[in-house]
Amino acid sequence: MRAKHVIVIILLVLAIDQIFKFYIKTNFYLGEDHKILGDWFHLHFVENEGMAWGWKLGESGSWGKIALTVFRLAAVGFGVYFLRDILRKQMHAGFIICVALIFAGAVGNLIDSLFYGLVFEASDPLARNVAAFLPESGGYAGLFHGKVVDMLYFPIIRTTYPDWMPWVGGEPFEFFSPVFNIADASISIGLIIILLFQKRFFTKEHEKAGQTVETSVSTADDVQVN
Repeated sequence: MRAKHVIVIILLVLAIDQIFKFYIKTNFYLGEDHKILGDWFHLHFVENEGMAWGWKLGESGSWGKIALTVFRLAAVGFGVYFLRDILRKQMHAGFIICVALIFAGAVGNLIDSLFYGLVFEASDPLARNVAAFLPESGGYAGLFHGKVVDMLYFPIIRTTYPDWMPWVGGEPFEFFSPVFNIADASISIGLIIILLFQKRFFTKEHEKAGQTVETSVSTADDVQVN
């Protein structure tokens, strides 16, 4: 697989991710929800200040947010190096595509964290306002303090736990509850495919290495015999 193919995949994922986020941010008020496919698929606008599942390091606007963004920057930097390395080694095309998907997703969320606070107005759920792009009064936060825009929501099952269950009996249960974005989906798809097909992705490399060693040994034996 060539580098240009990887670049196309990354740019395509980034374009879809950012266009979708821009549309949601400038057309939905925070918390707005629209059913797309019955009760199974919603567009539900939320903003995530932290990591996946809404986890945060410290309070909003604290050192934790900066640390998380710096970590994302470092991860993206390592991703560039790793992609170049596996392209140079001509590893399995499927593995390279998966790594490209993970990398694109990481960059997509990093863009939100770095710049969205600078270029967007704050979304106010009480006023139900739609955020302006490049507002005259300035963005809602500084560099490194942007919030990641999420909107894909698949509450496939909504029910309650049976009353007889300890601690959670009678409490609501929902599957699948996370709200995520295209970048998150790209990362998850890349990771899941690598886990499912790891033997196919890596066995050939080991076989090639084994064949190379075996051929080298045979050649050396032939030279000694002659």
